[in-house]
Formats: sequence, structure tokens, C-alpha cells
Amino acid sequence: MLFNRFSLYQKIVASLFVIFSAVIMMIVSWSQQLEQVSQQQAQQKLHLQLATHLVQDNPLLQQGVYDYDALKNLFHTLMLLGPAFEFYFVDPHGEILTYSAPKGKVKRKKINLAPLLSLIEQNNKLPIYGQDPRNIDKTKIFSVAPVYNHENTKDKTQKNLQGYLYVIIGGEAYDTIFNRIKASETLSVTAMWFIAGFIFLLLFLLALFRYFTQPMQQLVQQLTAIESARFDLTNITLPQWPSNTRNEVHQLGNSINNMVLRIDSQFKQLKQNDSQRRELLTHLSHDLRTPLASLQGYLELLTHAKVTDTPEQKADYLAISLNNTKQLKGLIDQIFELAHLESGHVEVNNERFNLGELIYDCLAKFTLKATQSGVTFNVEPKICDFMISSDIAKLERILSNLIDNALRHTPSGGNIIIKVSNQEHAINLQVCDTGTGINADEINYIFDARYRASNAKGCKKTHGGLGLAICKQLLKLLHSDIEVRSQLGTGTQFEIVLRKNSA
Repeated sequence: MLFNRFSLYQKIVASLFVIFSAVIMMIVSWSQQLEQVSQQQAQQKLHLQLATHLVQDNPLLQQGVYDYDALKNLFHTLMLLGPAFEFYFVDPHGEILTYSAPKGKVKRKKINLAPLLSLIEQNNKLPIYGQDPRNIDKTKIFSVAPVYNHENTKDKTQKNLQGYLYVIIGGEAYDTIFNRIKASETLSVTAMWFIAGFIFLLLFLLALFRYFTQPMQQLVQQLTAIESARFDLTNITLPQWPSNTRNEVHQLGNSINNMVLRIDSQFKQLKQNDSQRRELLTHLSHDLRTPLASLQGYLELLTHAKVTDTPEQKADYLAISLNNTKQLKGLIDQIFELAHLESGHVEVNNERFNLGELIYDCLAKFTLKATQSGVTFNVEPKICDFMISSDIAKLERILSNLIDNALRHTPSGGNIIIKVSNQEHAINLQVCDTGTGINADEINYIFDARYRASNAKGCKKTHGGLGLAICKQLLKLLHSDIEVRSQLGTGTQFEIVLRKNSA
């Protein structure tokens, strides 16, 4: 449709122009009707006694009507003197007996006497309209007076109602001339009203709807600019819409700003994640390549073994190959575990269990390794039978990663202490070591995948480097967090707050 091609501003202006024009026409029509009623009321009130005076002052009517032809001539003479009036004589039943109109002009033979009687009774509710003998459908204002014939009976005069003098005020000739003049005046008045209203409407609506639609135009321009920039807000400044307002456009603008900022944040996060994945793949390819190349090399030595190679040498080759295989498998397992945790499809199975038993079970797994490394384990307090509700498998994985990480960075003769503190609604769990410690500038990055702190550089103990990143993801699932305090050469402390009851 053609109307759909217009902008919202143009549609509103066009619609209200039509409405305003209709209102103007209604006002003009109402004012004309009010003027007409007021004019007729004034004319009827002014000529209210006209018929009475004619009856009292005219001998032909004063003593009663006996000669209808003479009365018709009288009506004709009166009509010449007063062209705005029409004269009719009707009997007591409303039959029209004679009139001043030319032959063929009168369409009615009888009129309703109720309006006549109402006016004779001096009803003040003017104007009162009577039937127009010249028109079947129209009514007119009028003046009326009863006509009596006088009969002398025994020196007494008896009055008998003979009929009514019915005078139409503003007859057909008057209406014709008046309507022509009125049509010309109405046309002028209507034209003046229309032009004035149109100019006022145009100026008012242009200002008013420019004020109303300007925020929407600004919003469209903003969205167009954002779309052209492909939702990149680097070179775009978002307009500040008023807050705490009931203006729907301002509320929409704030919502769009929040949405665009969220989209921009997500885009940046996706770019950052993509960059991190690329960097992760680079590191992982190196870490995977190293044991894989070593494994391939020793397998080739075994395949092309010389006759001079002793069984002991071949056994060493197999041991080294097996160690590289374990290292490769551990790294691949960590990669898959981290990817699974980041996918968001991991379920949490909470259950109540004894935290102390879990701690001692985790330490038991590393007892042999700690003994070989000359590191001792301690639990404070030794008896920590605290019941909590959590996912025991995920918490066991977190503790194992933290203990393994502490064991790698604690030299021979060092200590690893598990501290448990019982609070009102939570339990604080700390894994402390007396190892090499972490540089303060690197603490914020140790949970990033594949980030290796300076204390890990040169470490000969094999590790995948994803343990702390996995701990961070697991703690998010448990609605908990981890804090790190460390000092180079002194040791590191990891602290976890575990709620006693599940969420």
C-alpha cells in the first residue's frame, strides 16, 4: 500500500490532519446550527404577537371570517408588505381554508394544531416549530392567533372559535434569499476556519511530532550506524538516553544500548576466546609433539636395534617410551576434561559426605610419590570430621590437582599442609606448601589454560599445565571460588570456601 511507504512521522501528521479537519467541520456545523436556532428563537420572540395584532387591527378578522376571497386578497397584500411572512387561515381542526401562496405551492391540506396551541398558551420554551404547508418534511417558526366570530344573543355577545391565523415567519422567498446569502457567508467562514486550522495544524504538528519522533529517528540512525559497523563499537559512541523515565522510546533506547553492549562484550569475549584457543593449540601442539617425537625416536631405535644393543638398553628404551606415552595420555585427558567442563553440559551430583575422609583418601594417592620426593603431608586438625553437601567426585578432582601441583613445586624436605576451618555456614579448606612460591605479578594468570609461571620453567617434573584451569572450572560448577596467596621462596597457599549445604 502507498500509505506504508510513508515514515511514522508522516503517517501521524496525515492521520491527525484528517482528524483535525473533521473536528473543524463539526465545530463549524455545530456553530451554524446554534446560530440558526438562536436566530429563529429571536425572530419568533420578536414576532410572537404579530398574528394577534393582525386579528385585533383588521376588521375582516376582528368580527370573524365570512369572505375567504377577501381574506385571501388581504393575505396577498400583507405578503407584499412583508415578503418574509406567509399567511394561512386554518379551521379549528387544522384544515387550511385559505392562504397567501400562489396556486400549487401549498403541499399540505391540514396541519398539526399542537404546536399552535402550545404557542398560544405562552410557552416560554422557544423556538416552537410548526408544520410548513409548502413542504411535507420541513417545520418553521410561526406566530398564531385564534379568530372568533361574534354572534349577538339577547344583548350578549357570544364568541365562537372560527379558526386560527397562522403566520409562517421566514417563508419560502425569505429562505431562498437567506440561504443564498448564508451559503456565501458559510463558504467564506468555512474557508477561513479551514485555512486557519490548516496553518495552525501544520505548524503545531510539525513542532509537536518532530519533538515526539526525533528520539525514534535518533534511535534508527543509531541502529543503522551499528549495523553498518557490524556491531563493532570501537568507533561508535552510544547516545545516553535518560534513565528513570516513563518515555517508551527512552526505555527502548536504554534497552538497545544494553543489548548492543552485551553483543559487543560477547563479540570481544569470542575474539578473546578464539585468540586463547589459538594460543592454547599452539602450546598444546608443542607439548604433544615433544613426548610424541621422543616416543617415535625410541620406538625407531627398538625397531632398528643393533646386535650390539644389550637387553638393558632395550629395556631403558621401552621405559622411556612408556613414560612418554603416559605423559601424552595425561595431557590428552586433561584437554578433553577441560573442553568438557567449558561446554556447559556437566551435571553436578550433590551428596552429603565426610570431608576429612575425602582429604585423607586424596593424600593416600600421593603418599608414595611424596615419600620418593622427600615431602611430608600434614592435616590440621588431624581429626576433621566435617559433613558437607557437594559433588564428591569433583571436589576430589580439585583436591588431587592442588596436592599434585603443590607436590611438583615443593623441594625435598618440604611440607604440604591441608588446613580445615569450620565456619557457621561454610568450611574453609587450604592447601599450603613450602615450595618455590609464585611471583606476585603472575598470580592472576595461573588459572589460565596453558599459562606457565616462572616457578614452573625449568621444572623437570612432567605435568600438563591444565590442572589449575580445570580446578577453576570445577569450582564454578560448585558455586565456589579459590584464592591464592604466595611469596617467592616461601611457598603458596590455595584457599577454597565450601558451603555446608548445596545450593
